Amino acid sequence: MRHVIHLLTIILVSAACDGVGQSRIIYEPDTAMLGTAYEIYRESAINNRRFKHADIEPLILKRRNSGVFEVTQLGISVLKKPIYQLRYGSGPKRVMLWSQMHGNEPTATMALMDLFNFLEASGDGMDSIRNLLNVQTSLYFIPMLNPDGADVYTRRNAMDVDLNRDARSGATVEGRLLLNAAKAVEPDYGFNLHDMHIYYNVPGTPTPVTIALLAPAYNEEREVNAVRGDAMKIAAGINQLLQAYVPGGVAKYDDTYSPRSFGDNFQSWGTRTVLIESGGYKGDPEKQFIRKLNFIVILNALIEIAKSSYVEYDIEAYESIPFSDSKLSDVLLRHVSISRDSMEYTVDLSISRNEYTADGDYYIQSRISDVGDLQENFGYAELDAVGLHFMPGKIYPKVFDQVDDLSLPQAMDLLRQGFCAIQLAQMPKDRHHGLPLVAFYQQAPGAASPLLGRAANFFLAKDGEPVYAVINGYLIDLSSLPQETFKNYVQ
Repeated sequence: MRHVIHLLTIILVSAACDGVGQSRIIYEPDTAMLGTAYEIYRESAINNRRFKHADIEPLILKRRNSGVFEVTQLGISVLKKPIYQLRYGSGPKRVMLWSQMHGNEPTATMALMDLFNFLEASGDGMDSIRNLLNVQTSLYFIPMLNPDGADVYTRRNAMDVDLNRDARSGATVEGRLLLNAAKAVEPDYGFNLHDMHIYYNVPGTPTPVTIALLAPAYNEEREVNAVRGDAMKIAAGINQLLQAYVPGGVAKYDDTYSPRSFGDNFQSWGTRTVLIESGGYKGDPEKQFIRKLNFIVILNALIEIAKSSYVEYDIEAYESIPFSDSKLSDVLLRHVSISRDSMEYTVDLSISRNEYTADGDYYIQSRISDVGDLQENFGYAELDAVGLHFMPGKIYPKVFDQVDDLSLPQAMDLLRQGFCAIQLAQMPKDRHHGLPLVAFYQQAPGAASPLLGRAANFFLAKDGEPVYAVINGYLIDLSSLPQETFKNYVQ
């Protein structure tokens, strides 16, 4: 089936002032068609964010003989993993895109695999877009700059250095590869592709920052020259497109000048550079929806560069994007009544779920991250707990052979009786489990306490009867079966 897609519609807009009778051309993306392109060309081999170098290397190498991409090995990482660059097109506008310089920031890498599929295809009604990019741009992709960090899902490289603080000294193997690639290409445009933590919010709102944008500063004064101004216009266009998908869910990243960072240095070298940070979106722990947004905005930005249509956006539109705030947590409980040390008081509790890599997967370990008056804070899940009391849980007296001995309905029955933890007769080989219970082998969990930094395992009760459970930072309504997927770990 042919998908006849016109990604850009030309709209003539009359000038409102200065120059009556003048008009300018604005290229407005067709958001539905961009989304359709993603669904067609999404790379099915990658379905979660913890993929490794061995997962994407075949997706890169298979393009060596495609006749569409020029694939070059730039060098090797500290632990001898190849780092590749893919070139598409032969046009005069040179664009460099690099992702995953932080190993645990993989969202854009997934989107680049999808974009490669799109660029390599033909005969689907979208060849005019590919021809445009081929003729007007030369695209240089470095899809995983830090493979050693990616393989263990950590920010830094195997030298324990943050690559994005190595632009000035070039002390790392991978940092030097990016520096040398930039010197060889001398890009006119750059896209610095990252992830940020999911607790950024749009100021004054509970809305998570799904995408943060930045035209990095090129000096300490954060002045705007022609190069940075163009980057601001590109970012303004990206924001306008994103508002169709995540209304109010875009913010600017901190623009404090960093002389060690690559984005700031690329900008100072004359490359119009845009930072794209993938943040959080409720119900998208593997960032697959945000992956789609990356595909859409990167593709459209490349089209805008090819057509030079980005120049029609206003710098003021970029400046009007708010800077991100950081007042989100996974769970926020308001007005929790607490009895402690002969005292009765009411406070708000925020809870953050921290990820830890183990056994090729990850698990969650949650803590109470703040206590007190949190009126200006927000949570992905929120509960006004007026009339509910903080209640510690109990350990079920029976010892189970394995977690699988309990079903989800049975686990919920234990919670309703006030039991939050179970003991296992032996430590399982696979310590990950998906039950809403604390499972332990030998050392029992400590008593619950509403104090900063304590484990988030307790109940919210009314008249001594549990109404809600908080198990490892997951808020569970005990009146029904939970729909959430739990990422717990046998202690």
